[in-house]
Amino acid sequence: MGEGILDPARRRSEVAVVVGTRPGLVMFAPILEALRKAAVPHVLVHTGQHYSPSMDADLCAELGIPPPEYRLEGIEAARTHGAQTAAMITGLERYFLERRPRVVLVGGDANTNLAAALAARKLGLEVGHVEAGERSYDRRMPEEHNRRVIDHVSDYLYATSEKAAERLRREAVWGEVVVTGNPIVDASLAARRRCAPVPSVPPYAVLTTHREENVDDPDRLKGILSGVAAAGLILGLEVRAPLHPRTWRRLEEFGLLEWARALEGLQLGNALGYLAFLGLLISARLVFTDSGGVQQEACIHQVPCVTVRENTEWTETLPSGANRLAGTDPERIVRTAQAALGAVVDWPEPFGDGRAAERIAAHLNGVLHRPPP
Repeated sequence: MGEGILDPARRRSEVAVVVGTRPGLVMFAPILEALRKAAVPHVLVHTGQHYSPSMDADLCAELGIPPPEYRLEGIEAARTHGAQTAAMITGLERYFLERRPRVVLVGGDANTNLAAALAARKLGLEVGHVEAGERSYDRRMPEEHNRRVIDHVSDYLYATSEKAAERLRREAVWGEVVVTGNPIVDASLAARRRCAPVPSVPPYAVLTTHREENVDDPDRLKGILSGVAAAGLILGLEVRAPLHPRTWRRLEEFGLLEWARALEGLQLGNALGYLAFLGLLISARLVFTDSGGVQQEACIHQVPCVTVRENTEWTETLPSGANRLAGTDPERIVRTAQAALGAVVDWPEPFGDGRAAERIAAHLNGVLHRPPP
């Protein structure tokens, strides 16, 4: 089955860009634009991992992302990591065999990216990984397993910083390491010019939580919500919490929904579109989150961040005080929030200069003009 596609002469001189999650769509919006401007042949492939409108179709419209060339169907029926990843590998392999792209480009650490990287590697296609080299060193996190495997099967590793690049060199990855900066900076700065900031009177904080290790554990979920609500009351901040669909489901399953709604100062709401959420974030006094993307964007826009995890893959945010780890213990969340709000808000941007997408597109253009390996 694989002999034809393994022949470099049969591959198209193009890049297959694979997306499937909200963070991936945000990351790839400026990359797709940069590929278009540089006239780099490419196609967009969607795995269907995120399928609710606010995380997919509406977001694409907001970011100006064109319809995908190909989209997997039925992925939402898979309820476990293994089933979801296997279904995506099968569907992507089928498409790659038909399309024969030279390079498959993935970004981040979701199951989408692992599936695309493995499907491409098994067929002998070249793999590029955006946000390569990030590590939380937390073996409980599925995302940590994914990013490590992707890095070690990739041919081109687009690192957000020299620190990430050094991690990759220490791990002796096989691929070419290229420091580009993070395209999240490109995307977020461009989006800021289009979003409407939310009035910050009365002053407020923002909470997002969706990580499996947090919201799938009722004790940890209760600790986060009660700690954040208490911090808001002590600091005089309303807490606005646009909740991920997964979090809503877990609150109902655990019988915690009415309890959460009764927490004083905590305003639960549905997940927002990207521009609406960015506007909410920019005007907040403080953000609580377990999301890697929100940690980055809080840092980019000079909003102090309290991460309700014991670790973070975005270690660049920690030394400056832009981000602080609080775990899920309510008292620790309160103490950490007090320290974050009392600190000086003035830190350097650790994720690059907003030209990461341009560098990635230029490198891929060069790859397509090289003889196949």
